[in-house]
Amino acid sequence: MPLNIRTYRDLTEPDASGLPAQIGAQRHRVAARLAQVGRVVAVMSGKGGVGKSFVTAHLARAVARGGRAVGVLDADLNGPTAAGLLDAGRASLVVEEDAVLPATGADGVRLVSMDLLLEDGRPLAFRGPAADRFVWRGALEAAALREFLADVAWGSLDLLLVDLPPGLSRFEELADLLDRPPAVLTVTIPTPESRDAVRRALRAAMERGATPLGVVENMMGDQFRGDAAEVLAREFGVPVLARVPFHPPVGVWETLAARL
Repeated sequence: MPLNIRTYRDLTEPDASGLPAQIGAQRHRVAARLAQVGRVVAVMSGKGGVGKSFVTAHLARAVARGGRAVGVLDADLNGPTAAGLLDAGRASLVVEEDAVLPATGADGVRLVSMDLLLEDGRPLAFRGPAADRFVWRGALEAAALREFLADVAWGSLDLLLVDLPPGLSRFEELADLLDRPPAVLTVTIPTPESRDAVRRALRAAMERGATPLGVVENMMGDQFRGDAAEVLAREFGVPVLARVPFHPPVGVWETLAARL
């Protein structure tokens, strides 16, 4: 028997509880915070272990060295690594009036990450009924992403890079919060397994209206064999923006930054 699941648009009083107005207010607040941000780019792969956060951090530093203002929002709430990769250490996030000020990492990159809020070695934990954790945890993680976007005073930025975790749920949440879906920078390693996972993620993002910027092939070398970047670029009609070996040569990040 099919389930009859209603959306908030189907709710009527007293069920509605002002949900459409609340959602509209949240989106308005996010739009106001990002009004001075030139472009939002989601860095995604659909797969873990491809070095996506490493690429995000070093790309951000290269953009900053080139004279553009750049921020990194670490949207991997359960495995945050951006603060370490950007040499921010245990920098604290400062609350000023009605806004949170981002931390500053290497080369002046502005940064917000859950690892600046967690004690060393402690996992992200939400309070709630243990028996229903699978129901409400996803909603609370989406709320945390919304707060990162709506409560952080990013200021004037040329580029905000959003480092997404594996999978598609966080991209969907991000797209729902923005006026329009973000542009997407895709990271893969050369292997066929990575190619197939990235293909699914990129196709899903494009079906949501995201613009693909191109593919970065990370961890090139004898350790991983394949032609994932070439295949994906040909299939989706996008460029291979960079090929990054295990030990990146000087200038590889600047070359990538110049192509964004």
